Amino acid sequence: MTDSAADTILPAPSRRVRTPGQRPLPGWLRFVAPVVVGILILAAWTLWVASGTAPRMLPSPVAIAAEFVLRWPIIAQDMAITATNALVGLVAGSILAILFAALAAAARPIDGMLAPLVSALAVIPIVAVTPILNTMFGASSQFGRQAVATIAAFIPVFVNVLRGLRQTRPVHRDLMRASGASSAQTFRVLTLPTALPYLMTGLRIASSLAVIAALVAEYFGGPADGIGTAIATYAKSGRAALAWAYVLGGILIGLVFFLVTSLLERLATRRSPV
Repeated sequence: MTDSAADTILPAPSRRVRTPGQRPLPGWLRFVAPVVVGILILAAWTLWVASGTAPRMLPSPVAIAAEFVLRWPIIAQDMAITATNALVGLVAGSILAILFAALAAAARPIDGMLAPLVSALAVIPIVAVTPILNTMFGASSQFGRQAVATIAAFIPVFVNVLRGLRQTRPVHRDLMRASGASSAQTFRVLTLPTALPYLMTGLRIASSLAVIAALVAEYFGGPADGIGTAIATYAKSGRAALAWAYVLGGILIGLVFFLVTSLLERLATRRSPV
């Protein structure tokens, strides 16, 4: 079976249906609106602090920005550690999730065995398992934190990939077999393009969860570095502006992970099948 013949089996890309009278929003509005909302929030925040009624541990955005710029070399080092732990967890969790989802989609007995295990992982509290993992692998190892991020990233990728692998229609699979396509051709031409958008959606969700898990894991033992550890340390010592500067560093890490995976998702779904 030739590749050109196999490509004709795929359904046409989906098109967004617009209801009568509905006008599309201008593209610039999607970028301007969040900026305007952010400016309004910062203005309200500044006025609240200036009024003297804000909590003691809530400094003004100007003080936070000043600490962030002043302490940037140190903050950047801790950001790199947290980002590395989140990235390792995201990659490891995604690879494991794809492998297990492929096994579950290929064999019903394996799916039946994995279902209760995945359900158990999904309800594990991060704050409960993190101290155990940090103690298990030692106070000088980052592996416990990376393991927590791996668990957090595994669930959404597994669920989405498994759903994507099951989206191929029986009529398309039958047509591939009738055309003499091999299993590899069927996977490359039919199964993979159908499951790819689901994988990208799972990665986008998992990226945020991996960053959150890495930050939370740093609160409970392990090496004395990372964004989470710094936030806890400076908050306890009363250095509120510096603690919030580290919070800003964590937000930037999450935004980078989210934007990168969102871009990958958009590229992958540009020509996604129905």
